[in-house]
Amino acid sequence: MDVSINGPKILFTLPILGGLDITETIVNSWIVIILVFIICKLLTHKLEKIPRKRSQQIAEKLVTMIDKLVATTMGERNKKFAPYILTLFTFSSLGSLISLLGFRSVTGDINVTLTWGLMTFLLIWANGLKTHGLGYFKGLFEPVFVMFPLNVISNTAIPVSLAFRHFGNITAGMIISTLLHGALAAASYALLRLPIPFLEIGIPGVLSVYFDVFSGFMQAFIFCMLTMVNVANANEPDEA
Repeated sequence: MDVSINGPKILFTLPILGGLDITETIVNSWIVIILVFIICKLLTHKLEKIPRKRSQQIAEKLVTMIDKLVATTMGERNKKFAPYILTLFTFSSLGSLISLLGFRSVTGDINVTLTWGLMTFLLIWANGLKTHGLGYFKGLFEPVFVMFPLNVISNTAIPVSLAFRHFGNITAGMIISTLLHGALAAASYALLRLPIPFLEIGIPGVLSVYFDVFSGFMQAFIFCMLTMVNVANANEPDEA
């Protein structure tokens, strides 16, 4: 059984900045962006004050759902984050589901999930400082001064934990699926002595429902929920 599991391949190199490598992740990310753009255009084409078209009703339902989720999780004061959370969830879920079309999952690249983790980290600190000023740093010394090193580690670990949780689950699914395909191909050859991978028909599809669909949506949802909780905690108003 010859199975090779590697990171995103370099598809081509642009002759700028000393050679800029364009990987599968970059190309697939643009495919996701184009898909999202097309979906948005279809759902918001010729909007009406009183929605009669099914597409507009779906679009308004999605906006209402995400507004309600953000308001429930983060409070009414943080509803401004709804567009960001919806964008994050859409890109994350479609970035995982793109594997169903034969492309490599965007979220199977640590560079992508780590970037999202750093964005969440910056949102946490920016909103904490905006709400509490320099007094936000006081939380690093609570409940006692000696907790300062642990609190610093705890805060800086947020983007790492967010990134590796998402990346690890998606990558594990990719590895298991690849190993299963290799094993089924080898088993097919052992039974027929012909290069006809008949055992690969149907069986991988069952795991794909979990690893590509369920796990993809679940990891996107968890990432967004943790983002909302951490940002909301950072800009929680001081008690009177």
